[in-house]
Amino acid sequence: MDNYTSNKRRLSLNSNEIDGGEQSFQEGGDPGVWEAFTENFRRVQTVLDRNRVLIQKVNENHQSKIHENIAKNVGLIQEINGNINKVVSLYSELSAHFSTAVVHHTSATAGNSNSPPPKEKQ
Repeated sequence: MDNYTSNKRRLSLNSNEIDGGEQSFQEGGDPGVWEAFTENFRRVQTVLDRNRVLIQKVNENHQSKIHENIAKNVGLIQEINGNINKVVSLYSELSAHFSTAVVHHTSATAGNSNSPPPKEKQ
């Protein structure tokens, strides 16, 4: 099994754990947050899959040494570059969702705590 297939399988397994994993919901996970994470990871994987196809096409065009095919690579490489920017943006969104989820979870946990608040230093 090559790295791509292994990584895709691992992502699929992780997505299944996120989608239907009772464990995460039993531990107080917010289904909406998990849904947002899952959707974001799916979008990232779709863009990465598209880039994989584009890179294969660029390689085929380059190996053909046919002028028209090589000229097509300019547009393909521009699309790859745009897709990389999309992935960066999607990971940025994912990071923001994660940070928000952690803040909400932390405040919810702190609000449910039976222990007294820490004393302030004077």
